[in-house]
Amino acid sequence: MRVGVLTGGGDCPGLNAVIRAVVRKGVKEYGDEFVGFRDGWKGPLEGLTMALGIDQVRGILPRGGTVLGSSRTNPFSIEGGVEQIEANLAAAGVDALIAIGGEDTLGVATKLHELGVKVVGVPKTIDNDLSGTDFTFGFDTAVNIASEAIDRLHTTAESHHRVLVVEVMGRHAGWIALHAGIAGGANVVLIPERPFDIDEVCRYVEARFETKYAVIMVVSEGAVPVEAEDGSGMTLLTGEKDAFGHVRLGGIGERLAAEIETRTGKEARAVVLGHIQRGGTPTAFDRWLATRFGLQAIGAVHDGDFGTMMALRGTDIVRVPLSEGTSELKLVSPEEYAEAEIFFG
Repeated sequence: MRVGVLTGGGDCPGLNAVIRAVVRKGVKEYGDEFVGFRDGWKGPLEGLTMALGIDQVRGILPRGGTVLGSSRTNPFSIEGGVEQIEANLAAAGVDALIAIGGEDTLGVATKLHELGVKVVGVPKTIDNDLSGTDFTFGFDTAVNIASEAIDRLHTTAESHHRVLVVEVMGRHAGWIALHAGIAGGANVVLIPERPFDIDEVCRYVEARFETKYAVIMVVSEGAVPVEAEDGSGMTLLTGEKDAFGHVRLGGIGERLAAEIETRTGKEARAVVLGHIQRGGTPTAFDRWLATRFGLQAIGAVHDGDFGTMMALRGTDIVRVPLSEGTSELKLVSPEEYAEAEIFFG
């Protein structure tokens, strides 16, 4: 069998572990041949391929990023894009395709499956916001990186009696902020699911300083104030949109720090972790999860179980319909957020 593999969307630690698992099991157990499609959906769209075999996956387990490259290409936004993909898959002799990605990449895979393309999905996102799976690989690494940063910021914040606002990724879901905030001992966590009241935030800041301690605040990039909870108040880097209609977010940390300093008179600084959260060596958990996803994905291909996505349920890897994984985002519930509120102030 000849199987195509691609990675799309934002890179994250663990992608190479999936590729390695797919190829090693496919070659050793089934005698498969593999075609690596470069740069996400741009690969099958433009016929960009690379060799992918045992030799190409040696030593990539601990590497971050993806050896296949990635992009945010959306073939459904390009006239004749779907037909180009079908033609290029046929020209490459590909019998089935494994797409590794998040909401947008797997959304394309879902539509292609409905049009008859034999595709299996593997969920990937540091945001952990894909429904259908308890966790996605990349999330644990991002949380560990953010937690370590918060640990380091505690000492400098306390030395200078400052408010430090740590901005982490999370466009629509606050999983990174919530987990890293609790793990790092933050005093306030602000997430997109719960619009914040700046007056309340400032009260937390003042209450914290009454105990003679500085303040560590963690905020998701997509967090908004209550007066703009329809999303119109998201802080943007630019107004430009990518191929999937997403604008670039960023700057809520600076915006909050300036407002807190003005209202409370306390010195405030913002720290933006940005793409640091995406890069570098994956944690052991992410390597383990990504490897198990890859092993299950090539198994699904040989079972003819197309249109499915691999998912973690408890400690088991199961297959769920692609549509289940992409139909809606998995958000932080009020109950889960309440666990953090006891530490506020």
